[in-house]
Amino acid sequence: MATEINKETRGFETEAKQLLKLMIHSLYSNKEVFLRELISNASDAADKLRFEALSRPDIYEDDTDLKVVIDFDAEAGTVSISDNGIGMSREDVISNLGTIARSGTAQFLEALSGDQKKDSQLIGQFGVGFYSAFIVADSVEVLTRKAGASVSEGVHWASSGESDYTIESTEKTTRGTTVILHLREDSREFADSFRLKQIVKKYADHIAIPVMMPKPAEKDAEDAESTEQKPEFEAVNDAKALWTRPRSDVKPDEYEEFYKHISHDYEKPLGWSHNKVEGKLEYTSLLYVPTRAPFDLWNRDGVRGLKLYVQRVFIMDQAEQFLPLYLRFIKGVVDSNDISLNVSREILQKDPAVDSMRSALTKRALDMLSKLKKDDKDKYATFWREFGQVLKEGPGEDFSNRENISKLLMFNSTHAESKGQDQSLEDYIARMKPDQEKIYYLIADSEKAAKNSPHLEIFRKKGIEVLLMTDRIDEWLMSHLNEFDGKSLQDVTRGELDLGKLDDEAEKAEQEKREETFKPLLERVKTALGERIKESRVSHRLTDSPACLALDDDDMGAQMRRIMEASGQPVPETKPIFELNPDHPLIGKLEQEQDEERFADLISLLFDQASLADGNELEDPARFSRQLNKLLLELCD
Repeated sequence: MATEINKETRGFETEAKQLLKLMIHSLYSNKEVFLRELISNASDAADKLRFEALSRPDIYEDDTDLKVVIDFDAEAGTVSISDNGIGMSREDVISNLGTIARSGTAQFLEALSGDQKKDSQLIGQFGVGFYSAFIVADSVEVLTRKAGASVSEGVHWASSGESDYTIESTEKTTRGTTVILHLREDSREFADSFRLKQIVKKYADHIAIPVMMPKPAEKDAEDAESTEQKPEFEAVNDAKALWTRPRSDVKPDEYEEFYKHISHDYEKPLGWSHNKVEGKLEYTSLLYVPTRAPFDLWNRDGVRGLKLYVQRVFIMDQAEQFLPLYLRFIKGVVDSNDISLNVSREILQKDPAVDSMRSALTKRALDMLSKLKKDDKDKYATFWREFGQVLKEGPGEDFSNRENISKLLMFNSTHAESKGQDQSLEDYIARMKPDQEKIYYLIADSEKAAKNSPHLEIFRKKGIEVLLMTDRIDEWLMSHLNEFDGKSLQDVTRGELDLGKLDDEAEKAEQEKREETFKPLLERVKTALGERIKESRVSHRLTDSPACLALDDDDMGAQMRRIMEASGQPVPETKPIFELNPDHPLIGKLEQEQDEERFADLISLLFDQASLADGNELEDPARFSRQLNKLLLELCD
């Protein structure tokens, strides 16, 4: 029966047009990425066929020898990349090759830097790798048939990368996909055996299926005029899964290229851990720490996880069950002998072997980060800059590994040599004063606000180091991190400050005396401010500022309040404690003020000033402005 042609011309979407224009006119400084991406797609198609065949072995169609075949015609200027993987139906072709915004196009376009080489390397990371073909080709054809479909259900797709493409039915005897590139004049270098093999060795040596290319022709005088023989093909890559090889046999650059293959990242990883476990459970893992955060790092519901293989058979791309959410940036592969080949995501969640592997892989990932921190401070600083805030989710999510995670945390500090977030809790403890019993920290909205906080005044006077925390997640982190190495952690803005043995007896006696002496003033302050404060008291924190705001021990801080408000959650009402510095001349003058109305205005101004110093928004800016203007007029008279 004749095949129904069913040919139609369809237009690309707007973002697809933008992307194609970029491929054709801009990303030409690193052209060879096209072959890396097309081989990677072919390898993925083979993996998907293997997985599908677990439940439908008939889709192999008596061809279980999976491979990628690269051929070329120097005279015609064409290169073809073929696979016998899962293939595509007509609907798949329209969805995958015509509607590409869903694959990350918008994010890709937003991530462009203007640097051609860097931008071309981003292609795979955003799932738009097929379109790299247009970097070297002025037209592209795709012939494909989905595994298990009839010969007449083949599809032919063609485009010159402009505004539209054609799609029609065709007969295709073999399953899988062939991509034919009609090279531009300035890209004909790729229709060459040596050049293609060079790229395959660079990018695809580690792929677990063979990449086949024509053998060099061997002619002698007698055969010179003989009829052209059909070329023989040979594997030009190693074609052995890298993680199955002994660590001693794998070179660093091979580990790095394999990382780029599985992650679609263009940068080398910061580090990796390759491990084989034997015994009650048998599995192999290869974990990587990336150099750069992906664009969707903060989407906690986004795609993540390790590539899962069972007995060398690919099962799924993002198996999130093997690592906790706070390690979602870790990339890699896990290959198990103890999980069913017919596994699904739902079965993984209930498998006790998975729980054991998750525990061990989490520890291995943390050990890998610990080693990186110990061995290479510069690389760890890069890691912390990119992923530190994600790791801070750990203490609240993983109680059993809280101590190990805590050792990896980095903070800013009042320590003279601190340069940004480069101080660990262990660094802090090593510098603690002999009688110091607590680790002190301060949470603020910015580094500048933290360093200028009045709450640090007594600590500076006594030379006590304070950790400065300015990330949005810090208050949530510290609510789950109460102690480290036997030392409790103390927020310097909470409760009545008690420095323990760091205060001598004379200072404590003087503090008690001041509290008694200033009781009448504190009562006047409470009366004047009313419901705006929980209480007023003499401060032990201040040496230079007249006043500050403190929190009660169990009150929610401003940082956490803002996070909850932004997410639409109800926020409990809290009132600050207003602390006064009795040694400040302004407080002495306030104590002598007899006019209660003027006293109330001045105290209100002082309260708002302390609130601003804490980085808070004023409850009533108009009142603050009115009272300040009134005071200025009095001073001018």
